[in-house]
Amino acid sequence: MRRYLISFEDGAMAFPEEDLPEVSRASHEVVQEAKDAGVWIFGAGLNVHEVSVVATDGVVTDGVPPQSTARLGGFSIIEVPSLDEAKAWAARIAVACRCAQEVREIMFDPES
Repeated sequence: MRRYLISFEDGAMAFPEEDLPEVSRASHEVVQEAKDAGVWIFGAGLNVHEVSVVATDGVVTDGVPPQSTARLGGFSIIEVPSLDEAKAWAARIAVACRCAQEVREIMFDPES
């Protein structure tokens, strides 16, 4: 089995505010389906209004993220046998969340 990161960029969920209850219901439904199927590992939305960036020299910069940099808005981690199955789950998430999703395999390190 392989693990995949399914994610979207901050700001990608661009729908009218009055649709939020329906989007929330649909996205929670897909998560429950993934849990019931035994493929769900973890997922969350991210607070991207303020970030901390730690440079390679250890200097920390706190504040509002630069507008020119794409930021992760949320993610799901699933465990499935193939990329095709990961893409199928990403499609379900995309429909529920009303935004495009990126699918990437998580590289396994047996020593971690």
